[in-house]
Amino acid sequence: MGGAERNARKRKQQQTAARSVAQARGVAGGDKKKVVAITVAVVVLAALVIGGVIWTTSSKDSTEGKVIGAQTGTSAPGVVEKRDGAVVTVGKPEAKKTIDVYADFLCPVCKQFEETFKGQIEEQVNNGTLQVRYHMLPMLNQRSDPPGYSLDSANASLAAADAGKFLAFHDALFKDQPEEGGRGFDKAQLIKLGQDVGITDPTFVLKVNSGAYEQEIQDAYKKISTDPSLQQDFGNGPGFGTPTVTSNGQVVKLEQDWVQKVVS
Repeated sequence: MGGAERNARKRKQQQTAARSVAQARGVAGGDKKKVVAITVAVVVLAALVIGGVIWTTSSKDSTEGKVIGAQTGTSAPGVVEKRDGAVVTVGKPEAKKTIDVYADFLCPVCKQFEETFKGQIEEQVNNGTLQVRYHMLPMLNQRSDPPGYSLDSANASLAAADAGKFLAFHDALFKDQPEEGGRGFDKAQLIKLGQDVGITDPTFVLKVNSGAYEQEIQDAYKKISTDPSLQQDFGNGPGFGTPTVTSNGQVVKLEQDWVQKVVS
């Protein structure tokens, strides 16, 4: 083989080697880019998960340290509140019509009921046409974290009724309703609300802290939840649910004009 041929062959081998190195570097570079992309995706995903956990925890504990907003009472002169066991009756004694309202302070649909119909009910109560019998129930007692808020709030509302402040207390708890599945208001917060709506009787604090009416509330709920006259079909067979309203012993269909139908 002549020198020119050897030199040509050598140059060809060098060019082939150079292309191989370049290709190898290209593959390595592509793999590196893939690794970087995967790493970034994992980091972003982890950040989203951590952020979601932080947001969920923050949302769940949103009531911690919160002062429940006191509501200004709008009852007319002559409207009285009277507790009888686990039931609170609100209205003027001469009212000819009575309804029973069954609700839970943690129930989101009960809050919607209050927002939709409170004004209509209040108008009929204030003009002496209607009395309302409130049954505050611990139906969702296991749906707060920790469990127990439904019972604590129902008990505190009865203690507030003893001081003539049931409606103000009731309205405030629905206005600032805790999230179902999250932290409810603790007893100290319920006591603070009572004080903010004007309760000065020291026995209120004792009743809230001791759960004075808890047994009455639980006994009443057990009876109510199994009462055939209060059963409704919610799509999966008959059962009891909140809110439920009755008039003359019959469950009321909660249409937009149901209040007017009851009093007319």
